[in-house]
Amino acid sequence: MSVHPSHRAAPDHARARYAATVTALRAAGCVFAEEEAALLIAAARTPQELREMVERRASGRPLEHVIGWAEFRGLRIGVDEGVFVPRRRTEFLVERAAALAPATGAVVVDLCCGSGALGAALARSLDGPELHAADIDPVAVRCARRNVEGLGLVHEGDLYEPLPQALRGRVDVLLANVPYVPSEEVDLLPVEARVHEARVALDGGRDGLDVLRRVAAGAGGWLAPGGSLLFETSERQVPAATAVVTAGGLVASVATCEDLWATVVVGTLPREDAPPTPEAGSAAYGPAT
Repeated sequence: MSVHPSHRAAPDHARARYAATVTALRAAGCVFAEEEAALLIAAARTPQELREMVERRASGRPLEHVIGWAEFRGLRIGVDEGVFVPRRRTEFLVERAAALAPATGAVVVDLCCGSGALGAALARSLDGPELHAADIDPVAVRCARRNVEGLGLVHEGDLYEPLPQALRGRVDVLLANVPYVPSEEVDLLPVEARVHEARVALDGGRDGLDVLRRVAAGAGGWLAPGGSLLFETSERQVPAATAVVTAGGLVASVATCEDLWATVVVGTLPREDAPPTPEAGSAAYGPAT
């Protein structure tokens, strides 16, 4: 039986388009050109749109901004231009938060929420949570509201300021993906971050801990007894970060995941009837699941 020429042409055309896209991405220095080419081709509705998307990626825009979404803990999170792209390593932060949250009805707050990826992923792993997220960047807030729709509420404002006062003393899990890059090092970040993500989502001040100090200082008034503040930091910042947490009246501990190169600091508000706790310790974990 003969095969119609058009049936042979379609696969050949698709292969040629894929090869050309990979070549263009490799020339632009994209390390994972093959994977990115497949995602760009899947996202493009027309050949012209594909060409434009490849040009945008080759110019240094994050792939997630080009295709409009990022994968985070198995979810497709919408990411608008200029919004902080959720990092794979931050999945470990959500994993640790899920391990500490009450089995049902957890009250969760996601500060510096960006796209809302952390709050959305944590809420989907819990039973009947009450989720509130907040960010100072209106662009990020609009993006987060789409990603968190049906899961919780997103508030616009500076840290705790926009949160409902009824949450005070009730928060079981306080996620705070605070910026922690020292100001003088922001310009050393890859172009995808320093040019195409909001500086407010990256710049942590002189030593990278300015925003954390404000979060930790106020956390005790919002956490429920036994509730925890969790945030990501760099390995070299751990001693200073744990000192900030302790100064805020919380008991600090550290967890690391070597596979994701992730370091998470946990600050827990002691229960009134809790026995004395040992000094801050650390724990290492395998890959996030």
